[in-house]
Amino acid sequence: MTGLQFPLSGSTLVTGPSNAGKTRTTAAALDAWLDSEGPAGVVVLDFAPELERDGTILGGRLDRFITVPEAAWVGRIDASAPRAESEMDDQAVALARENARRAEQQMDALPENPRAVFVNDATIPFQHDLASVSRLIDYCDRATLAVLNAFDSDELGVDNPVSRAERDALGQLRRWADRTVDLS
Repeated sequence: MTGLQFPLSGSTLVTGPSNAGKTRTTAAALDAWLDSEGPAGVVVLDFAPELERDGTILGGRLDRFITVPEAAWVGRIDASAPRAESEMDDQAVALARENARRAEQQMDALPENPRAVFVNDATIPFQHDLASVSRLIDYCDRATLAVLNAFDSDELGVDNPVSRAERDALGQLRRWADRTVDLS
């Protein structure tokens, strides 16, 4: 028994607002997989920004909760938090576009045959409407296990281009995943 709310098979999407435990849950799944299966074929994509707002860290990388072994493939980006770092929609869109570009570079380098894929802050690259979540979904479908987490809340706004693109990506991930664990 892993202590997780879901099995270590198929695809799981972990959702919730900021600081709900999405990253910690994903790290726990990664740790359980490593304990039972080892690091061979493990792919970690970490798209999370880290931003302090009102004394609270928004976002956060998986390595805050787990040491990822060197044998695993890790792709990280230096992500921005577009809505939290911008006062104007055009600024947020520009930051989202840069996140998408950085994530695309990591996805271009992905190993061909993943066994298990773990994605922290999966919708960050898809907050810009030029990016498509289908590439990530197609990649995750190659693996035995995929655990992704994604922000799901109105706390950063709903009626702006970044939020609309993110909601669309989240909807696609929900339709794709075998199960959703909502930490709201």
